[in-house]
Amino acid sequence: MKRLTISTFLAVALLSGCSSTEKVIPDVPPSDLYSTAQQALQSGNWNNAIERLEAMDSRYPFGAYSDQVQLDLIYAYYKNDDLPLSQATIARFLRLNPTHPQADWVYYMRGLTHMAQDRSFMHDMFNIDRFDRDPTPSRQAFRDFKYLLERFPDSQYDADAKARMVFLKNQLSEYDLAVADFYVRREAWIAAINRCQQVQRLYPNTSAARKSLLLEKTAYEKLKLNKEVARTEAVIKLNPVK
Repeated sequence: MKRLTISTFLAVALLSGCSSTEKVIPDVPPSDLYSTAQQALQSGNWNNAIERLEAMDSRYPFGAYSDQVQLDLIYAYYKNDDLPLSQATIARFLRLNPTHPQADWVYYMRGLTHMAQDRSFMHDMFNIDRFDRDPTPSRQAFRDFKYLLERFPDSQYDADAKARMVFLKNQLSEYDLAVADFYVRREAWIAAINRCQQVQRLYPNTSAARKSLLLEKTAYEKLKLNKEVARTEAVIKLNPVK
């Protein structure tokens, strides 16, 4: 008997969680169905809310509640950690409603969803250090929040987006610093120097940028590049590691 791989386990889990809401949700007027969905949202019963909202989306795709159902699904999927479904619903909503009054909130949720993707349950389960993992979701989240600030400078979500960008900037700088440290430990001196310089260029005024100077100095010393060692030491004096 073959053992179940992690990918097989995930596929089985996803399939077992998918069922037709049409079989369990009663055929009631859309106003009643939406009312029960709202009650589920307010009580934090995300699965219950999703079942009813999906039923509405399927039965009344062009009804009076259509836009709000999509917005509620984005939020419910996010809160329920159904992140791919939340992202797909966001993409669909923005494609169909590019100038919607709540478009800024949708872009904000896109950033939150990408941030949440960087802490998937598999990483939490196995306690994987995120600083040396794929930073793609965090990079995308940073771009999402940056776009929100550029397109909607007066949005009520701007202050939170700015704070999250600061957090992401520090997180991403630590990703690249971990890569530079990996190269140093592998004695890949040129690669280490390049990555250190990338940290300094992309993430100035961060702790990681200051720490990268120490790694860069080590690489120059190993390559016996005395002029570069002296230059880096001078920069370190001006930017001490705190």
